Amino acid sequence: MDMRRIVAVLAEEAEQQIEDQVWEVASSDRALALEVEAGLRKVVGLPDVQEALTEIDRLERLREALAALAICLARTHGRLAWFLSGAINALEPILRWRALPAGRGGTFGTVRPSLDEYAEAEDAVRRLQDAFARITAE
Repeated sequence: MDMRRIVAVLAEEAEQQIEDQVWEVASSDRALALEVEAGLRKVVGLPDVQEALTEIDRLERLREALAALAICLARTHGRLAWFLSGAINALEPILRWRALPAGRGGTFGTVRPSLDEYAEAEDAVRRLQDAFARITAE
């Protein structure tokens, strides 16, 4: 399953839990969700903006998105933490990506992603942005 699909499933589950009142989004959760949404929007922009960047810059921004998720995860618990964990897990392949050629020696198991993989990851981050916006709007 690709990153976009995993994020879509996560977002659907979150929306359903909120709708069914299984997840009652507390004001502290809402504040963190707003923070992570802003952080994601700051680092991953519209497709044409992202595609104009170098591979190093695209990877850097994707890693910043992961960092924004991880920082908020460290500051919460319960359903928001579970949602954040799922989001980080969905984007996990980014952790094995590198933008630089290997040169001599090993690469510690990293791989160079294709341009399509960058686009998929960026689209997954945009979907997360939208999911966090919906969580905070409830």
